[in-house]
Amino acid sequence: MKNKEDYIKEYAKCYKDTEYALRTYLETYDNTQSKYVPFRLFPEQIEMIEDYEKYNDNIVLKYRQAGVSTATSAWISKKLQFASKDKPEKILILANKLDTAVEMASKIKGFLRQWPEWINVGFSKDKDTQKHYRLNNDSEVKAVATSVDALRGYTPTTLIFDEAAYIESGDDLWAACMASLATGGKVVVISTPNGFDRIYYEIYDQSIRGLNQFRISRLTWYNDPRFNKDLKWVKTKDITHFLLNREDYDESDILDHSTVKTDYQESIEELYELGYKPFSSWFEKMCKKLKFDRRKISQELECAFLGSGDNVIPADTIEDLMKNVCDPLEVWVGNSLHVWKQPKEGNRYIMGIDVSRGDSDDFTSFTIIDFDEREQVVEYLGKIPPDIAAELANKWALKYNCFIVVDITGGMGVSTSRKLIELGYKNLYYDNVKSSDMWKFNPNQADKCPGINFNSKRAQIVQALEEQLRTGFIIRSQRLINEFKTFVYINGRPDHMKGHHDDLIMAIAMALYVAQNSFAELERNTNQAKAMLDSWVTSETERPQAGRNPQPTFRPHTVSGRPVNMDPNNPQEYLWLFGGLK
Repeated sequence: MKNKEDYIKEYAKCYKDTEYALRTYLETYDNTQSKYVPFRLFPEQIEMIEDYEKYNDNIVLKYRQAGVSTATSAWISKKLQFASKDKPEKILILANKLDTAVEMASKIKGFLRQWPEWINVGFSKDKDTQKHYRLNNDSEVKAVATSVDALRGYTPTTLIFDEAAYIESGDDLWAACMASLATGGKVVVISTPNGFDRIYYEIYDQSIRGLNQFRISRLTWYNDPRFNKDLKWVKTKDITHFLLNREDYDESDILDHSTVKTDYQESIEELYELGYKPFSSWFEKMCKKLKFDRRKISQELECAFLGSGDNVIPADTIEDLMKNVCDPLEVWVGNSLHVWKQPKEGNRYIMGIDVSRGDSDDFTSFTIIDFDEREQVVEYLGKIPPDIAAELANKWALKYNCFIVVDITGGMGVSTSRKLIELGYKNLYYDNVKSSDMWKFNPNQADKCPGINFNSKRAQIVQALEEQLRTGFIIRSQRLINEFKTFVYINGRPDHMKGHHDDLIMAIAMALYVAQNSFAELERNTNQAKAMLDSWVTSETERPQAGRNPQPTFRPHTVSGRPVNMDPNNPQEYLWLFGGLK
């Protein structure tokens, strides 16, 4: 540039065209070449930067080595250089670790130093540290670990939330972030997925469903020119299985990407729908680094929430469950009680009841499942006292002729069980009693309260829940699905995330535990008993004679070495063997 007018024109062009400014004046280090090269954004990164400038609320879904932090840092450096003293930029970088936040602040500082002298405003000497530095136009960059205190008294113009999915106990922090941006500042939320976390996933999910104003930028490795030079597509459900078992696949299962684009003309979305998954030499190298861990590959390379994180119910199972979610057929008690199916004659139903502890954040819930068709048919969630819970449960249990199991952990469900007895309900589950007494009301067991101690069988109950859901049990409730998403292992113990609930989970888990263990065992015993009775009824030594009505012959048999005399004139005594729970 030769004169002042040329500088002004160039300045205006850089101000208007961020992509041009970055590739013209900035460099980045290329590890493959071991040198600095001109800064180049690939198409998805360009779209991301354009979204940054167009929208105030942005969320970025990225893969490992996507270069998002670098591209974002370059963009921030341009914002800082082109700011004025009248409108300085206040950049706040939040991350799960201070080192992560400081690393981005350092990248920004490195880019700031690259701008030519006629653009560069320079650094202020009164504030210049790794965590906090200021420019001569009064703009500044501040890097902090995730802390509510860090936001007090500070109003950023742009908030960068890095590795947002890995923030622990982020509810208060996110609320503070939103408060600090109330005047209209920008926010950029960046992360790879980490299961159904409290902040990142919820923002992303709500954006997908149109419940917030966040603009999604999704970056994919197979559109990255650094990693897709030898891109291919293979027809498989499991890319890890393919990489480890190539001999099991035919050449016809694999498509070269150049062939796809020229001959097939399928879009990437169509290829996925056809069952194809992408791979390249870079992708395979990264999979090896991740030790072919399916969860990590899903999370860090495929940008998938499903299959990542520490969810008790595997995320792919949750995805399958969501296919059967639907609106209820009927809604009762405000919006608290949902009904999906009316009772079907001959079907057996189980109700699980989780009684509120009595605090303001806790709910009472019950769920009715159809044992024979393996599906959820009724669900209640509300804040009611234990005795009222018993009355409501009694009403709906009578309608479906349910077998009821109540959580009596800590004594909260005891009053509900006693109230059910008082109301005359008989089909109550007794834990730790002999199997025959488990299935019917026994007034002689005054010392035993119907119900189950959830905590004493927590591992078995949760295991039954996971197994039943994984093997095709049908869930209808979106409320329950939402609880599954935030039901995680905390210090090795299944529990809900902070700020969430697991009341509906507890109710259906108990019902499924009884279905899988006690009901299934009873069914097996019933089938055995039927076979035994058939052998007792028809004697092989006595054949019907012509002109005579055949008469059954009953013989004494033994159970556990004790003689059992079965009276054919009193069949009611043995109905429980046949699942007779009435």
